[in-house]
Amino acid sequence: MKKHVIPLLIVFTVVFSYNSPVSAQPNHLDPPKDSKELKIQDILILLLGEEIEKAVNNYYSNYLIELPSVYPYQVDIVNVERVEGFRSFHFLLTLELTPVVGPHIAVGKDRLTFEIAPIVPDDVKLIKFEHLETYELPPHWQDIMKQNAP
Repeated sequence: MKKHVIPLLIVFTVVFSYNSPVSAQPNHLDPPKDSKELKIQDILILLLGEEIEKAVNNYYSNYLIELPSVYPYQVDIVNVERVEGFRSFHFLLTLELTPVVGPHIAVGKDRLTFEIAPIVPDDVKLIKFEHLETYELPPHWQDIMKQNAP
């Protein structure tokens, strides 16, 4: 009888181990859930896209032959401040972004501060551009660097 119990236990263990749910969850693969706030942030970044592009092109044109792109999903809103208090429509908006060239090769990290208000011509003005980091390009992309690049 004991001879039959051990193989039976092995069979049950194998069968039930395949049917049991896996407890490890790959949370890093799950995208964040959409929300009203995220949708509004994405709309804001799209509306500021031209101003962001101008600021990035102005800086990187001194160092690169090929101008980088900035994709909306590579822009983070760092801070939003109402300059004149509650329900005023005068804002300072600080963004951090990662411009890329070619197949999404990051060239640096930048922080931009915009003033957004009805009193500003065209409602948007770049107040500050900070270049935070420069990333080294791979060898096969270094030919886009200008001679005076740092």
